Amino acid sequence: MTTAEEKRILRKKLRALEQSLPVDYRERSARAIVAALLSMEAYQKAECVCCFVGMGPEIDTYPLLRDALSLGKRLCVPLCMGRGVMDMRLVASLGDLSPGMMGIPEPSADAPIVAPSEIGLLVTPCLAADRRGRRLGRGGGYYDRFLTQYQGAAVLLCRERLLQDSVPADAHDIPVTPVLSERGFYAV
Repeated sequence: MTTAEEKRILRKKLRALEQSLPVDYRERSARAIVAALLSMEAYQKAECVCCFVGMGPEIDTYPLLRDALSLGKRLCVPLCMGRGVMDMRLVASLGDLSPGMMGIPEPSADAPIVAPSEIGLLVTPCLAADRRGRRLGRGGGYYDRFLTQYQGAAVLLCRERLLQDSVPADAHDIPVTPVLSERGFYAV
């Protein structure tokens, strides 16, 4: 079986698991993850933070987005530009976001582009991950491609119940550490 087939099978299984997670667990774990992230030295020192907008069963990142803006940090959010390609765009308020590709809140196409070298901390999503930072994304390859250009500090958010002993990886997959779950940091 190829790595792509392994990922496809695991992705299907974990999407079902993610959807079945109780709402109270989702809310508790998201609060704990964001609280730990806000206390990270890398977050506190970052003048520019890039973060995904969590939707549905994903980790709710709105408290982090609001905190970054309230502290006067430059905040950038991904804008999907086409299949597997995204830019990081500056947002001045959460009102700058509107449903984009796949209904995900995104900045407008005329929002300023933020170069990877300007980002102080990249907050990375996943469907699942292992404790060494190998991530299983949702299948679009957006972060895998972006991570080839990004050399700065990053953190991978993953609920404990979605952590795996091992995640299949190809040569082009770039691990992200530390991994942060509601129980704390892994692979620091």
